[in-house]
Amino acid sequence: MTKRATTTATSRTKTSPTAPVLGVRALNRATLARQLLLRRSALDARAAVRHLVGLQAQNVRPPYYALAARLDGFAPEELSRLMAGREVARIVTLRSTIHTHTADDCLSLRSLVQPARERELTLFRRGLAGVDLDRLAALARELVEAEPRTMRQLREALSATWPDADPRALGVAARCLLPLVQVTPRGLWGRSGQVALTTAEHWFGRPAGDTPTIDEAVLRYLGAFGPASVKDMQTWAGLTRLRDAFERLRPRLVTFRDENGAELFDLPDAPRPDADTPAPPRFLPEFDNLLLSHADRTRVVPPRYKGRAATGNQAHRTLLVDGFLAGLWKLTDDALVVEAFGELSAAQRRDVTEEGQRMLSVLHPGASYGIRFGTVVGGAAAPAGTGKPAAGH
Repeated sequence: MTKRATTTATSRTKTSPTAPVLGVRALNRATLARQLLLRRSALDARAAVRHLVGLQAQNVRPPYYALAARLDGFAPEELSRLMAGREVARIVTLRSTIHTHTADDCLSLRSLVQPARERELTLFRRGLAGVDLDRLAALARELVEAEPRTMRQLREALSATWPDADPRALGVAARCLLPLVQVTPRGLWGRSGQVALTTAEHWFGRPAGDTPTIDEAVLRYLGAFGPASVKDMQTWAGLTRLRDAFERLRPRLVTFRDENGAELFDLPDAPRPDADTPAPPRFLPEFDNLLLSHADRTRVVPPRYKGRAATGNQAHRTLLVDGFLAGLWKLTDDALVVEAFGELSAAQRRDVTEEGQRMLSVLHPGASYGIRFGTVVGGAAAPAGTGKPAAGH
């Protein structure tokens, strides 16, 4: 147990007098360590994608930015090669959102969350009146395995069989019933391509693997996001009724409490660094799972900044300072613009600038970007000070 966890262990909750209390900073450092954000990891890209149980990939670039923030020696071509080589792919899984997963997880993890995908169909039942869903799944599989199809092409082909159904509902049904992956060149760094779909089994050339048990998924989740509560994992997975799995695993886990008394579970040997461990700045993409995978996000998002990482449905690229959400960032034609939510010290601004230079050198070598502090949301960048130009650009 860490020094801070030891000192707070004297704090007790009424519901569990033996569980040590982990403060917000202790939870922050533990989560950053699992997320490879406290110090960059020597893992290769494939191993990192597996360890993190996938990367949010609503847009093409976020997985690349996510790995650049986490891995030492990462280059975007590494992830592109994995995608082109069909070792990783983009697929709808957790929370009904697109993730980049390893081939093994595409073929197995999707089946774990399949019940949640099928529940989505209840929202479209009126548009699917009279549609035989088993037949739809079989026909959709035949279509996309004959050749990758865009969603528009798939809707049009399905509408020929069910002309009275809502075309959008037909497309949603195909996506929910089948493990559809986005084929390359979509998702490759520096390339463009519309979304075209085929089944995971067809893309990887092998059948789906055994569905992992809920217990196995709990252990992987804690390894990447713990310590965490039952509600935290349910938020991450988009699943419900996971309490029984945690109870089965209780003898293999350790438990803590957060400052509000919520019970937290963790792997016994997982890292829980001291709460005072330095946390360097990190530039994260929009939709990074660090900010989306807990019911209580205060371990990363200070309450005063709740809601600042998104405007409506539009998520923003985020900046961590001292391990917590501290601002936003964007790339313009000529600059990396950083909008800090609060005042940064001179040392923090220097560290943010250095981290920005590193990120640019990894993902945009040869480009000429300056770094400045200004406004990211709500208008054009309004300079509030200029950092050094990124080295070598």
